[in-house]
Amino acid sequence: MITADTSFLVSLFGGDLHTAAAQSWAHNLEEPIVVTALTRYEFANAIRFAAFRKAVSSRDVLATLAAFAGDLAEGNLQLMAVDWAAMIEEAERLSASHTLAQGHRSFDILLVASASVLKAKTFLTFDLNQRKLARAARLAVGP
Repeated sequence: MITADTSFLVSLFGGDLHTAAAQSWAHNLEEPIVVTALTRYEFANAIRFAAFRKAVSSRDVLATLAAFAGDLAEGNLQLMAVDWAAMIEEAERLSASHTLAQGHRSFDILLVASASVLKAKTFLTFDLNQRKLARAARLAVGP
């Protein structure tokens, strides 16, 4: 199973310096990228926040969210439920073990914890600090 964080998904559906790498990685996958409701929420909020900051237009927000929904419908992305209690327990463990030394944000910890609880093999992110946390959780990291 492959999961992704918001930085990867924003790059996959947006136009930033990591878009080519994200699209190349996704194109070569033989299985869908698994997302949770939490990931879907954070992605949608990140796109809307980009419009608030005037980095993208309102039209871009609608197109990006429609593309995301289309990839869910086509099976390129797969929405999977996660046991929230287990995810919070794993997040608390990761926070206690790594935040003091490495400074991790709550949502980053929750996304890594959800990947861990889902028993993902690979976690896709462009966030360097989140890569460290995912590796500490014994996840392979890409791209």
